[in-house]
Amino acid sequence: MGVKKKKEESTKLVSKILIVGVCLLFVGLMILSGMGTGWLDLFTSVKAGDTVVIDYTLFDASGKPIVTTEKSTYDQAVAQGSGVFGSKQITITANKTMEKPIYSMPAYPSNGGKVQQLALFSSEYNAVSSGIIGMRVNEQKRIVITSDTSMTYDWSAERLALNKINLSDITVGDSFFMGVSDNPEGAPNNTSVNTFLRVGEVANKSPDGIVVDFSYPAIDVRIVSLNKR
Repeated sequence: MGVKKKKEESTKLVSKILIVGVCLLFVGLMILSGMGTGWLDLFTSVKAGDTVVIDYTLFDASGKPIVTTEKSTYDQAVAQGSGVFGSKQITITANKTMEKPIYSMPAYPSNGGKVQQLALFSSEYNAVSSGIIGMRVNEQKRIVITSDTSMTYDWSAERLALNKINLSDITVGDSFFMGVSDNPEGAPNNTSVNTFLRVGEVANKSPDGIVVDFSYPAIDVRIVSLNKR
């Protein structure tokens, strides 16, 4: 009788465990169904052609953030007295080459000034577009941006004076704002020519003028969401 009783108790225990397991599985399925299919993105990597929403922080040659969608990065830069632009998340197609020379990003200056359209060159956009391949939702990555062309520009003292900029007021390391065109060969009165903001850094200074480095060597990217092609 003792053996039979032990077998019955063992059977009851196994049954209870199975019931609890089924209940937990049911609850889990209910939670997942309430989340829709978005949770699947956590296990899906970005592939060529996918449409991806990203948060980003773009850095200048000295590693200072130029523009960011991340509030913590923005607040930290402002607290340190560094000029920074805030921006909105952008949507990008993975591994798609941009045909236009400039990708425009809305930028909101921390001093509350007028909204600007910040210029991201096509080579920089393409580096981001290809760099996000293989990333997952909520994953963050630093993408290194290289260029085959020089990203410096010489401003003579005469030209600075023509633009009402005093050379003596400029210090190496200062931010320097430049306008870049999506059609530099276009006529000045051509309405189809658009001008965008490019924030550079004063890399060198002499009595003859300054050298501005307007390269953006790195960008931090975080995947917010993705839509499969």
